Parts: sequence; structure tokens; C-alpha cells
Amino acid sequence: MDTALSYTVSIHYDRRLYRQDLTGSIAHAHMLGRQGIIPEREADEIVQALSEIANEIEAGEFPWREELEDIHMNVERRLIEKIGDTAGKLHTARSRNDQVATDVRLYVKEAADRVLTAIHRLRRALVSQAENNIEVVMPGHTHLQRAQPVLFAHHALAYFEMLGRDAERFRQARSRADVLPLGSGALAGVPYPIDREYVAGELGFASVSANSMDAVSDRDFLLDFHSAAAICMMHLSRFAEEIVLWSSDDLRFIKLDDRYTTGSSMMPQKRNPDFAELGRGRTGRVYGGLIALLTVLKGLPLTYNRDLQEDKEGFFDTFDTLLATLEVFAGMVSTMTLNPDRMLAAAVDSNAVATDLADYLVGKGMPFREAHGVVAKLSSHSSASGVSLQDIPLDTYRSFSDLFDEDVKAISVTSSLESRTSRGGTAPSRVRAALEEAKAVLEREGNNV
Repeated sequence: MDTALSYTVSIHYDRRLYRQDLTGSIAHAHMLGRQGIIPEREADEIVQALSEIANEIEAGEFPWREELEDIHMNVERRLIEKIGDTAGKLHTARSRNDQVATDVRLYVKEAADRVLTAIHRLRRALVSQAENNIEVVMPGHTHLQRAQPVLFAHHALAYFEMLGRDAERFRQARSRADVLPLGSGALAGVPYPIDREYVAGELGFASVSANSMDAVSDRDFLLDFHSAAAICMMHLSRFAEEIVLWSSDDLRFIKLDDRYTTGSSMMPQKRNPDFAELGRGRTGRVYGGLIALLTVLKGLPLTYNRDLQEDKEGFFDTFDTLLATLEVFAGMVSTMTLNPDRMLAAAVDSNAVATDLADYLVGKGMPFREAHGVVAKLSSHSSASGVSLQDIPLDTYRSFSDLFDEDVKAISVTSSLESRTSRGGTAPSRVRAALEEAKAVLEREGNNV
């Protein structure tokens, strides 16, 4: 193919829109016949031929031709080959501008539905792990420093919440894509008695666009999808980082199933968490899709410009990357096993109850800031002496404050957990309640996935 001509070709990626393109064309043909814009028998002939073309594509028998540039012209040429001049009537009252916008919106709606299903599966895997390990204790961290003991289930449900917000963003993205642009023509509308509401109903759109110029140039709905995908991948990347850390030889909090690790080309003992690392790495790829589309759109005057051809390839890549990552993470989470003894030992073998000691002094009447200073000195002593806070003798405690008494020895990881009873806290009673609510959310959402 000529180099100049090949520069404009998009068929190698926009052929993915074939189902949406054919579905939209069938609805448009029905409308043209129904409105008397073309004879109904010709509309029926067009619809029959389009159905045959769909079968050819599904069977891998369609004669794709790169010189025809895109999915729309390939289908149109094949339609002409099948039914002759009648095929030319299909393009009555539409332009490739509103046609492609319709195709992409249909695809985005389906993509959002598939992502929502995948998010639901991952959230279900998190809830299952939380429920099966409800009593497992681990250290919570800030700055990657051990901070306070928490239940593993509490930690897992944090990602359940993140993914819930992701699901809401994809529902919003789907809703914004759920507007029919077909009938806008090239940019100004069409001079035929079309029935846009009928077509919207046939294609499952909730409404029709209000402004033809906006409709053919709008790609905000794609930005919504890209943005939701970027945020979701950021959440998955954060989780990937924790999986990498938890599965390390230094921590050994979890063991990943062999399906989600790979060996080393040189070191036979290695079980590398490559799937988590790839998810973390591919986050940048999805960020790139968002930035690329924002850059394409930022300088475009109304209405359609050929720059908009660049809206699809990045979107397909973002969708494929996100969907695959969600599916891999669901499998990885559901098959990983925990090492409760290691996790508990890490929670105990630290000064994780330091905040509880400060709260203890507050309960004795000391202002928190003063209590904070006292326990900071105690913690420094603990680190210097190599004796954990729980094992420091009472007389040593009292050398830092005479408010310490025998009951200070009752402070432990268990008491720390049980005291965090504020709503959203890690107390076992709160986490069990949160787990039940999470299961109820999954049940409600499952009916719509």
C-alpha cells in the first residue's frame, strides 16, 4: 500500500467495532424503512445483507481490504457487492461522523459492563479471603514502618472500598456514554424525517444527543472511561506493591499460587511475583492512554477533525489492559494463602501498642500531647534495650510516669484491636459487621452485573 494512504488506515484496530457498526446500521436501516425515507423492502434487503456480513466476520470469511481505510467503508463495500446500488441508500441521513461516534459509544457501554463484572469478581475474592481469615492479625503500616496492629480482613476490605469507588466511576462513565449521536449527520443534523428516539430504543440508548455539533465531536465519555481506568489501575498497583512485599522472603506473610509466580532464568529457587509486578508496571500504560486522548482533544475546534481517529487504539489498549489485570488479580487473590503466624509475630514484635500506651495515660488524666512524649521516650528505651514494650518491667514504666500501674501489663495486640471500636475501625466486632455489609453489597450488585 502507498505510504501516504497507509498513514490514514485504521482498519487494523477499528475492525473491533464491527458488531457495533453492524448493529447501528441495522437499526438505522429499519428506521429509514419505517419512516418511508427508503422503501421498506429495500430496508429489509439491507438488513438481511448486513446480517450475512456479520456471519462472514464471525466465521473469519470477511474480505478485509486495507485500502478501504476503516470498518465503515469495508462494510459498505461488501454491502454493495452483495446487493448492488441499494446498498448506497443505507448512508441516507447519516455521516461517518455520527456513525463512528455511535459505534464507539456502544463499545464503551459494553466495555464498562465487562469491567464492572471483573471488579465484582475481585471484590468477591477479597471478601472471601477476609471471611476465611477473619482472626488473622497483621501489622498496619505508615511510611512502611509498623504502626498499629490490624486484622488482615480490615486491610483486605480497604481494597474492597477502593474498588467500590472504581465501580461507581465506571457506572458513571457508562451513563455518560449512553447517549445516541446518530442523526446528527456530519455536524448540522439531517434534512430527513428521521426518528432518533426509535433508533435509541433499538440500540439501547437512554437518550439522544441535544446538539449535533457537540455530538459528533464529543469524546468526553471516553475520557471518563480512561480516567476511571487510570484510577482503578492505580488502586491495583498499590495492591500489587503490597503483594510483592507480603510475598517477599523477608516478610513471608503470604504465598502466591504457582500460577501467579515465575522462576528465574538463573536462580532455580526463585518464585517471583511477576503477575503483581506486571500489573504495577502496566498502570503507566493506562495513564498514557488518558494523557494521549486529553492531548488529542485539547486543541480541536468544533466539530469533527481527523485527529479523532486517534481516540480508539489507546482506548482498546486501556480496556484490554485493565480487564486482564482485574481478572488476573481476582485469580491471584482467591488462590493466595496466608501465613498467620508470621503476620502475628510481626505485629507483636514491634512497638505497635505504643499508641495504646499513650491512650492509657490519657485515660489516667494526662493530656495526649504529654502522653505522646512520654511514650516516645519509652519507645526509644525499648529500642535501645532490645526489650519490647509489652516486656518492660513495671518499675521501668513508672520511671517514665507514675501514672503507670499494674493494669498497663494488660495492654496487648489483642486489647489494641478490641479497643478500636469506632465506626470503620479494626475491632473484630466492627470488622465482622463490615464484612457482612460487604457481602450484602456484593449480593445487591450481583443482581445487576
